[in-house]
Amino acid sequence: MKVIFLQDVKGQGKKGEVKDLSEGYVRNFLLPKKLVKEATDSNVKTLDAQKRSEDKRKEQEKLDAQELGKKLEELTVKVTGKAGEGGRLFGAISSKQVAQALEDQYKIKVDKRKLEMDAIRALGVTQIKVKLHNEVTVTLKVHVVEE
Repeated sequence: MKVIFLQDVKGQGKKGEVKDLSEGYVRNFLLPKKLVKEATDSNVKTLDAQKRSEDKRKEQEKLDAQELGKKLEELTVKVTGKAGEGGRLFGAISSKQVAQALEDQYKIKVDKRKLEMDAIRALGVTQIKVKLHNEVTVTLKVHVVEE
């Protein structure tokens, strides 16, 4: 019996996959637990439409990330911190502070977890990587100045 998986089933198939399985297994185990549905023409067409819309949504997310990436590469975020002798900071500048400064200065909201950086411990300009999407990573300049 041909079925469409609604969820991942270990050893059988992944969500959205169409597969031919034994009738007893499907009727007695998979269907009652709502792990699969029968692969009728209408169900297969619905699945295809869902896949197309999902692909379209992912492509749009990627385009949005690329657009934001172009903006971020041109910007320099200014962050202040207390510093001592020789341009060393007391404490450090974290990704949370950089994300907050980016939002305050340019009204661009970026999740702090997307900033791939170690804590900044010195004054000056530092370049950090921002991973906006699986395939989109850009460089952001952070200028640390003394208070």
